Amino acid sequence: MRIEDLPPVPPPTIRLDIDRDALGANWRFLDRLSRPARAGAAIKADCYGLGVDTCLPVLLEAGARDFFVAHWSEVPGVLRHVEAGQLAVLHGVNTTEEVQYARATGVRPVINSLHQARLWNQSGGGECHLMIDTGIHRLGISAEQARDPAIAALDVGILMSHLSSADEDGETSGDQLAAFHAVKDVVGASELSIANSAGVGLGSQYAFDLTRPGLALYGGVPRPELEGRIRQVAFPRASIIQVHELNAGDSVGYNREFTASEPMRVATVSLGYADGFLRCWGAHGWLEHDGRKLALLGKVSMDMAIVDLRDTPDVGLGDWLNVPYDLPSASRVSGLSQYELLTILGQRMRS
Repeated sequence: MRIEDLPPVPPPTIRLDIDRDALGANWRFLDRLSRPARAGAAIKADCYGLGVDTCLPVLLEAGARDFFVAHWSEVPGVLRHVEAGQLAVLHGVNTTEEVQYARATGVRPVINSLHQARLWNQSGGGECHLMIDTGIHRLGISAEQARDPAIAALDVGILMSHLSSADEDGETSGDQLAAFHAVKDVVGASELSIANSAGVGLGSQYAFDLTRPGLALYGGVPRPELEGRIRQVAFPRASIIQVHELNAGDSVGYNREFTASEPMRVATVSLGYADGFLRCWGAHGWLEHDGRKLALLGKVSMDMAIVDLRDTPDVGLGDWLNVPYDLPSASRVSGLSQYELLTILGQRMRS
């Protein structure tokens, strides 16, 4: 049988619902909080796992005009939606192939080293952005390297740095801010940018010309200043694919981690670690139906999890369960960071 002759694929038993209104509202709030600067948007990792084709049109409609990805491989999918000059690649250009691709697409590289600066200059130069390392020691040139002739030869659109600990109180962010101020006049740049999502919450002194929120756009709350203002965007859901009646002594799942102490009703749910729902949820986690908690039993497996139905006799085969995905709360329950909770969501969620 030919693929084109197959009947339609049955409806999925797992899905990811995106609240587009919440996503747009989150960007607008972060943009207001950034003023007099404007907010851009980090859309790397397929909009933090939620889908460029779903999220980017919403961000554009909300007013976002400056976008950032990590890899050159992310560029084609983004250019379906935005002009090349609106997009920058944070990892820069380390090879001649990357330089050639940047020139062919018109997308701005973020220069992170003297090696990258020399490659870019040797290829003809042109507008780029520049990352200064002010203490995270991840990507970026040092303050001393800012005076190098290769840097002086660059046509820098945005001079940027990245805060390592903006989600914490303490002196670190202030130290980085001071280091950024110390070097910004050395480099002739059109605009300045240092604040990520958490940095937006630190106040206007971190805003400069452009902020670069990522996590908070998609429902993450990295600082108290954003609590109650950032709305949940991602809503994973999964359906029940089998119901079991257990006897006392019956066990469920790998390694028989849970054993029933009495007769009980349980459900197998179409959700597992291939979908980003990892085993760390099992110890304290639950799924929900109409606001009621259904405790997870035993180990989460690759494609399935098992929940307790003793207190929900009306729930059964085919019913949809909600994954509790308010990111700050989910992080506390699972032990995963808010970033991980978003970016590990599996492709089947969006099928």
